[in-house]
Amino acid sequence: MLNKPVTILKNVGDKRAAALAKMGITTVGDLVTHFPRAYQNRGDILTVEEVKGRLREKLASLTYAAEEKVSLYSDPCAVILTAASEPTVKNIRRGMTLVKFRAFDDTGMCDITYFNMGYMKDVVHTGDTFRFFGRFSLLGNRLQAANPIYEAVREGGTLPAIVPVYPLTAGITQKMMAQLTSDALRYARSALTEYLPPHILSEMALPAYSYTIDNLHRPESMAALEIAQRRRVFEELFFLFTALAASGNKKKQKSRYPMGDIDLSEFKSHLPFELTSAQERCVSEIARDLSGEFVMNRMLTGDVGSGKTVVAAAALYLAVKNGYRGAVMVPTEILAAQHYKDLSALFEPMGIRCALLTGSTPKRERDAILASLSPITMEGMGTDIVIGTHALISGGVEIDRLGLAVIDEQHRFGVAQRAALLEKCESLHSLTMSATPIPRTLTLALYGEIDVSRIDELPKGRQKIDTFVVNEGYRDRLNGFIRKQVDEGHQVYIVCPAVEEKKKDPSAEDAEEMSNVTFGSIWETETDLPPLKAAESYAASLAEQLPELNIAFVHGKLKPKQKDTVMQEFSAGNVDVLVSTTVIEVGVNVPNATLMIVENAERFGLSQLHQLRGRVGRGSAKSYFILVSDARGDTARQRLAAIKSTTDGFRIAEYDLEQRGPGDFLGSDSIKQHGQMRLSLAAGCRDTGLIERAVALAKATVADDPTLSKEENKGLAEKVQKLLRESENLVN
Repeated sequence: MLNKPVTILKNVGDKRAAALAKMGITTVGDLVTHFPRAYQNRGDILTVEEVKGRLREKLASLTYAAEEKVSLYSDPCAVILTAASEPTVKNIRRGMTLVKFRAFDDTGMCDITYFNMGYMKDVVHTGDTFRFFGRFSLLGNRLQAANPIYEAVREGGTLPAIVPVYPLTAGITQKMMAQLTSDALRYARSALTEYLPPHILSEMALPAYSYTIDNLHRPESMAALEIAQRRRVFEELFFLFTALAASGNKKKQKSRYPMGDIDLSEFKSHLPFELTSAQERCVSEIARDLSGEFVMNRMLTGDVGSGKTVVAAAALYLAVKNGYRGAVMVPTEILAAQHYKDLSALFEPMGIRCALLTGSTPKRERDAILASLSPITMEGMGTDIVIGTHALISGGVEIDRLGLAVIDEQHRFGVAQRAALLEKCESLHSLTMSATPIPRTLTLALYGEIDVSRIDELPKGRQKIDTFVVNEGYRDRLNGFIRKQVDEGHQVYIVCPAVEEKKKDPSAEDAEEMSNVTFGSIWETETDLPPLKAAESYAASLAEQLPELNIAFVHGKLKPKQKDTVMQEFSAGNVDVLVSTTVIEVGVNVPNATLMIVENAERFGLSQLHQLRGRVGRGSAKSYFILVSDARGDTARQRLAAIKSTTDGFRIAEYDLEQRGPGDFLGSDSIKQHGQMRLSLAAGCRDTGLIERAVALAKATVADDPTLSKEENKGLAEKVQKLLRESENLVN
């Protein structure tokens, strides 16, 4: 039944089937598992006066509400109103139709307006009662609503309290999708068989599959919805981790070239500082891997400024001293040049030769580097360590006796790119470095049995960066502080969340419905957030306010050469203030930069803010990190207070994971890149305990039944095989 085409359902012809196919829905089973992406709680009814009161409270709390362009709206809510008059209809510019009427309850009046919905004049009549759901606003003392969702209230009838909101495509409305999923559930109910093993259901206290499906599509109550969502989140995680374990993804590969123990005294003697105990521990773990029976597959993670690069340098030293070459791949040319400068300065006095290979390397120089990576024929000839970008995996690049690959900012490379470097040599040891401190829970989730080394302390003598949270009222003082830092010979970063100002297209998806959706994100509603600062216009405005300063602008949409040119000018000290998006989040080392200002700080994840903070405080001068936000929602304030209260990246990452879930914490691309297995509901999971239980139970299940051939695991085996097939198709 689940494999039957959608055309078997009532009212699904070729045209509607084609529209559904655009969303990947071709079978009844696809409809059954096409889950809502949000829910509207229309059962919590407010009065006109209660909505007014909430809007007055919000108005009093917002310092930016007086700006002309800001309209203040309530959160989506439901009000039961009776029409006080017949609708009036006006045709305004270019044929736009405006339908207006007044409606009331026992506490007051509300003006209702519908745009381009002329049929409403025949729907609403004096004395009719409706449940209106949407965002309300105040005009003077009059409550008003534009295009609210309406449902007739009839005596003896009931209206659903919780209404699903589905992902849509052109030609499919919310009402259509709700009806289609209902029809699919009725048609295929007998096929909704359980596939989680009984002991898993019992141990995790999970509801049956049929109950879960019913309440994801048509929740009986908020409590029932939460129970169903918990099961769905758990099973997504459980299937993913079981698939990773069953696929042999984490099997140790025998090393063909184990490396012998090497004395690191020479290496340490050339360092201008002593390694921290955490760095020493990580180096020992890497050395043990390199000399062991199996190929090293280790991740090195650490806080901002913890010294991951010097640990990677120690690993490269060990490889070279064992007669092998090392390769370091990074995502940008400016970061490659920075690593080359640092590593060559360290290694060349020891007789270890480094080379830089990027897309902009001139052909003659490139040819010479490639020749130096071929089999060594003479003592003292050839390159020992090559540092580069994606150019390292381009055609024609062959690296003889490559023993160790270091991949920096590993989350910025796709699966295929990482694999291409690792395929340069059989049985290649690999060390990946993560710019984000990863919580233990998420390490388990995304990296399974990959060995992880954590640098959990900062080098001695690193100055504390003072962090402040301010609002727009500090703008003049901020500009004065920028001048002060530049006058003292320092440089300034200013980070904005957007490149340029843009408006959303309300026609993109069922605008009438989507304008009144509560998404349940980490933020309060959009109306709780101040207007976005766009880097492009901000840089122009700042240049007018501070004409004596040299201000530059950089963003991710620039061509790589343009971006690198601006960054090099800033690194060289020729730019006083760099206004940018988050392209400077990682990989930029400008010790002279002592101040970073982040505009609309409430729009960033905590780990992202922590990474940005790591761009200052790299020199000997005192540094400052200032977050500008006029957001007044409790969630935003708590999160900004968290970044102010600690500089411990691991604590921040744990908090970020709890608040935003693994999907938002790492970003959708990172979730997809690990084996290309998608998480939908689970991507927003904030329950770290649930993630840990899913990991543990998946490992235990595969350990007990490696082939998933037991009777109780047959349904699970089908799900796992499907996941693995999808993974292979996406990677290939």
